[in-house]
Amino acid sequence: MNHLFEKVAYLKGLADGLDIEQSSKEGKLLLHIIDALDDFAEAIVIMNEDQEDLTEYVEALDEDLSDVEDELFEDDDYDEDEDEDDDIDFMEIECPNCDEEIFVDEDLFYDEGAEVTCPRCNKSIKLDEEFDCSCGHDHSHHE
Repeated sequence: MNHLFEKVAYLKGLADGLDIEQSSKEGKLLLHIIDALDDFAEAIVIMNEDQEDLTEYVEALDEDLSDVEDELFEDDDYDEDEDEDDDIDFMEIECPNCDEEIFVDEDLFYDEGAEVTCPRCNKSIKLDEEFDCSCGHDHSHHE
């Protein structure tokens, strides 16, 4: 931005060299224009400095935000396929007492003597019996 100050200084020197004085209307106008150009040059330099400060500040904020994101979301680096093993599979069965359709954890069907309580009739249902479910697997425990 020094080139702006150099140009304004050149115009001031030119006005002095041409002996332009404020006594004439034209001289007064030219000298005020040169002063205004000097003020503009100074304002532009200040704005550029402020812009540089803001740019540095935004870059620092961006780095800080990136660090926070890394801390908050570091667990998201795992493969989503790994999460599928944690899903619980449910089977739909019909209560033999009240014919209510209920959902039961599939793993319970493989536990000897497992029982669940029907939420409708509150009666116990033994899961070692054969149930007709819609999953297509044979869940009978008979050998």
